[in-house]
Amino acid sequence: MLLLQLIIEFFKTGLFAIGGGLATIPFLYEMSYKYGWFSIETLTTMIAISESTPGAMGVNMATYVGTHLVGIVGGIITTLSLVAPSIIVICIIAKMLTKFKESKIVQGLFYGLRPAVVALIVVACSSIFITTFFKDGFTLSFAGIEWIHVGVFVVLYALYQWKKPHPILVIVATGILGVLFQL
Repeated sequence: MLLLQLIIEFFKTGLFAIGGGLATIPFLYEMSYKYGWFSIETLTTMIAISESTPGAMGVNMATYVGTHLVGIVGGIITTLSLVAPSIIVICIIAKMLTKFKESKIVQGLFYGLRPAVVALIVVACSSIFITTFFKDGFTLSFAGIEWIHVGVFVVLYALYQWKKPHPILVIVATGILGVLFQL
C-alpha cells in the first residue's frame, strides 16, 4: 500500500511540478503533512543534500524518500514515478512539435504558467528560510532566531557578492562548518 501511495504522489508531483526541482518542494511539504513520511527538518536536510549532489534536485529527493521508506526498490520506483510524466509529455510534444510551436493557446498557457511556477518556488523558499533561521520553525520571534545560521548566511551572501567563489567550494566549506558547529 505504501509503495502504491508513493507511486501516485510522485507521479502527481512529476506531472504538476513545472519549473524544475525547486517546484517539487511544495509537493514534498504536502507529503510530509499528509502522510508523515518525513519531518520538515528531514525535508530541509533532503533539500541540502539534493542541492549538493549531482543530478536533478527533484529526482534526488524522490530517490531519497523512496529509499528511506521502502529501500532500494522504493528509491527506484519513486524516481521512475517522478520522471514518467515528463517522459510522456516530451514524447507527446515531440510528435506534435510543429502544432504546439505555433499555437497561440499553448504559448499563452506557458506564458500563464510562469507566475505560478515563481509563486511555488517563492513559497518553498520562504518555508525553507523559516525552518532554517527559526528554532521552532513557525514561531517567528526574535528570541527564536538561530543566530549562527543567520551569521553563516550573511557571511556567505556577502562573500558570494564580493568574490563569487566556486559553488563546490561553498558546498564543501558549509559542510565542514555544519560538522564543526553542529548547524
